[in-house]
Amino acid sequence: MVMRIVVTYDISKDKVRRRVFRILESYGAWKQYSVFELELTDVQLVQMKVKIQSVIEEHDKVRFYELCQRCVEKILEIGERSPENVSNVV
Repeated sequence: MVMRIVVTYDISKDKVRRRVFRILESYGAWKQYSVFELELTDVQLVQMKVKIQSVIEEHDKVRFYELCQRCVEKILEIGERSPENVSNVV
């Protein structure tokens, strides 16, 4: 089963932030500065969380929001469109 996940992060060190960015980028679309929108399977979500956990530090924050289909259908963007959703799900 594929789910839509929004991931946000607040990481102070550039090096750690770049690592988290690269991990998230390998799974889906960068939407805004510290926001990614991903379509993942349960296994991919667990793998991604383990990778992120291995690089972040104690004071860093990463949040995961699962969006239901109804919520996905209600996404509204105003202003410049964010990059199109990219997924590694085949």
